[in-house]
Amino acid sequence: MRLSNTRVMALVENDFEDLELWYPVLRLREEGVTVHIVGAEENKEYKGKYGVPAVADYSYEDVNYYEYDGILVPGGWAPDKLRRDKKVIEIVQYMNDQKRTIGQICHAGWVLISADILKDKVVTSTPGIKDDMTNAGAVWRDEAVTVDGHIVSSRRPPDLPDYTRELIKVLEENNRD
Repeated sequence: MRLSNTRVMALVENDFEDLELWYPVLRLREEGVTVHIVGAEENKEYKGKYGVPAVADYSYEDVNYYEYDGILVPGGWAPDKLRRDKKVIEIVQYMNDQKRTIGQICHAGWVLISADILKDKVVTSTPGIKDDMTNAGAVWRDEAVTVDGHIVSSRRPPDLPDYTRELIKVLEENNRD
């Protein structure tokens, strides 16, 4: 498996967009990536917008985030909760500073905005937060997936195949370094 030495964390909070969490998690696992679900509480079950559960392997406070090659931030309504957690912001800022792969889709852009990492970055998101993204200094594009260095962004569930394909490419490129 081409990414068997790669570790990625996926952030979770109630009301995450079910497909935006599980589609990339499952595809990455198919490529050999070790993916851990990380929430506010370890072993807590979080429910997606449509009722699909996800159990946190680790809490934000206890995860050794510096050991991970990337982070996934799913959309839904969860990003509005995630961005209020100081530890989540610290983790995202660390990943950005280290140029580790950051995947964000739909409303997940809110987390990157709160982490203050979008200045001059070319990104996409759900059109509903376009103004938020541009006000944070990003260059926003209406396209299925946008890659700017280590940041991979996407708009919504129908774009998941394109998003995940590019996410895998960026993880491969970053792990060659």
